[in-house]
Amino acid sequence: MFGRSTRAARALLCTAGVALILAAGTARAEVAAADPIDAAMRQCLARSDRSSTAGQVQCMDAAQAAWQAAVDTAWLQLQAVTPASRRRGWETSQRRWKAWREAEAPLLKAVFETTHGTMYVLSEADMQLQPVRDRALALRAAAANASRDDSPQLRPCSMDAQCEHATYDLNRYLRQLRAKMPPGSRSTLSRAQHAWMGYRDAMTLLIDERSRVDIIGARVATIKRLSETSATTEPGQPS
Repeated sequence: MFGRSTRAARALLCTAGVALILAAGTARAEVAAADPIDAAMRQCLARSDRSSTAGQVQCMDAAQAAWQAAVDTAWLQLQAVTPASRRRGWETSQRRWKAWREAEAPLLKAVFETTHGTMYVLSEADMQLQPVRDRALALRAAAANASRDDSPQLRPCSMDAQCEHATYDLNRYLRQLRAKMPPGSRSTLSRAQHAWMGYRDAMTLLIDERSRVDIIGARVATIKRLSETSATTEPGQPS
C-alpha cells in the first residue's frame, strides 16, 4: 500500500520521535542519559519489527509503563525518607500531579483529533510519555535529597525575571491554543490548565526557584507544541 517514499518518511518521523523524547526535560538530561528505560526504548524503536507506526507507539507505551513503575518506586522511597515536616507537602503534590494527568488526557485527545498523519501519532505518544518520565526523575531526586529538612524560600514569580518571562510565554501560547481549538473542546484546555496550576502551586512549596522555572518551562513547551499541532483555527483568527 505504501510506496518507498512513504516508508522513508516514516523512518524519518520515527527518528524524530526519538529526538523529541531525548530532548525533553533538558534540565535533567544528564541525570537520565544512561537510564535503562531510555536505553530499552531506543533499542525497541530501532528494531525492524517495530518500524511501523504502531510498533513505534508500542515502544513508547512500554517506556511510559516503565516510567510509571519508576514513579511508584520512587514515591515509596521518598515517603520512607522524607522528614515529617515535608511529607504532607509531597503527598499533596503527588495527588495534584495525578489529577493533572487525568485532566490532561482529554486535552491531548481533543488537539490530536484535529490532525492526520504518522507524525502526529508519534507526537501524541511522546507527549503522554514525557510528564511521567519527568515525574519519576523529580521523585528520584527528591528522595536522594530528602535528608535536607529545609523549606525553600522562593520570591514571588513577579520578582523572579525568569519565572515572570516563562509565565508570560505560557499565557501567550495558551491564548494561541485556545484560539485554534474547536469551541466545543476549549473547556478541556481550561480544566487541564487549572489542574496543572494546582500541581505547580503544590510543588512551589517544595522546590527552589530554578526548579519552579523548569516546571513552568516544561508547560510552556507542551502548550507551544499543542498550539502548533492543532489544525483547527477559529474564523477571524490568524493561523
